[in-house]
Amino acid sequence: MNRSKLQDLLNILGAMYSAIIFLGATNASAVQSIVGIERTVFYRERAAGMYSPIPYAFAQVAIETVYVAIQSTVYCLLLFSMIGFEWKPEKFFWFFYLIFTCFVYFTLYGMMIVALTPNHQVSAIVMSFFLSFWNLFSGFLIPRMLIPIWWRWYYWASPVAWTLYGLVASQLGDKSSLIEIPGNGSLPLKMLLKLMLDFDYDFLPAVAVAQIGWVLLFFFVFGYGIKFLNFQRR
Repeated sequence: MNRSKLQDLLNILGAMYSAIIFLGATNASAVQSIVGIERTVFYRERAAGMYSPIPYAFAQVAIETVYVAIQSTVYCLLLFSMIGFEWKPEKFFWFFYLIFTCFVYFTLYGMMIVALTPNHQVSAIVMSFFLSFWNLFSGFLIPRMLIPIWWRWYYWASPVAWTLYGLVASQLGDKSSLIEIPGNGSLPLKMLLKLMLDFDYDFLPAVAVAQIGWVLLFFFVFGYGIKFLNFQRR
């Protein structure tokens, strides 16, 4: 992987941003029609006393997690080698963990929106609305340091921002190789990441916890929606 110029760093940043936002959004969108159809069956079976809401929610999340695990494994092997990151166990573990939890929370986000709305057509509109904010405040289109301070809080409220932070920091945040900056000499890579994006390798444990936090948040809200909200029409 070539890391000698600022543009090389921006290319890597763009590749990782594209890798998570497009497939993640596809997961969130694709799962909605499935959950919407299955919810109709759930209403019927719950009325017959066959289904209980919480075990049903757990089962749906469990099977989607299995699908995402397979997807993430194949995706990470291809993406990790294509970008040209170092084949070290720690590096690959971070990469897989962040990609996997990212796709899980995207999938759960899509499921959660369905559980909170009357049908998957409405949920698709709501999902797209919030995904546009996740995208805008992810830290790629507008770096956090350049976001107006009164909007900067939303950077931390964007799950994509945490994932992108973790991916960049875990793969590049400990590197001291010099990066050529046009018109400004050179800087060590980890210092450049700190100054330009405020990415710190030592912040990775907090990112790891935040990833699990997003997964749990969307899971519990999905479970709440399945248990307490009923959009069935008689």
